[in-house]
Amino acid sequence: MKKTLIIITIAFTGLFSLPIEAQDAIYIKEYLERLENSRKYVLKVAELLPEEKYNSKVTQESMSFAENLLHIGYAMDWHSQSLLGGREARVWQTDKVFKTKNKSKEDMIKLIDETFDETIKLITNLDTRQLSERLDYFGLNRTKRQILMLLADHITHHRGQMLVTLKLNAITPPRYVLYQ
Repeated sequence: MKKTLIIITIAFTGLFSLPIEAQDAIYIKEYLERLENSRKYVLKVAELLPEEKYNSKVTQESMSFAENLLHIGYAMDWHSQSLLGGREARVWQTDKVFKTKNKSKEDMIKLIDETFDETIKLITNLDTRQLSERLDYFGLNRTKRQILMLLADHITHHRGQMLVTLKLNAITPPRYVLYQ
């Protein structure tokens, strides 16, 4: 009787865990599609502004176009490599990798593209069984799944600021592509 109960428990548990794991795998697949689309759009936006306008700011206290671009890279690096991947975090104030100083437009675009590659690689290899694990996110208790959504929002937020810079410089932004 005890043996039968154990077998039934294992089978019953397996029936419920399989759909959750399958949903998480679908979530990652769809997230990566969205991230690839976001990459394409960020790169189009970055290409459009002439290099001599990369220090343009919407307001005096806002980040420049270039700073917004590299801040997207810094955030991708931090969310994926440090928060999800466990690597020691870069310190924004002292980091030189994602600072604009001594970087050309071409250097910045290459860095962002490479950072998207690294982020996509890490997310592709995430163990989907860990998506419900919780981490400290600026004092908030968030799942890894939520952290991925926060990263997508952050990219969109700073890309939106870059779009305003394009418009203020009389440059028509690329047509918005759905699902990014």
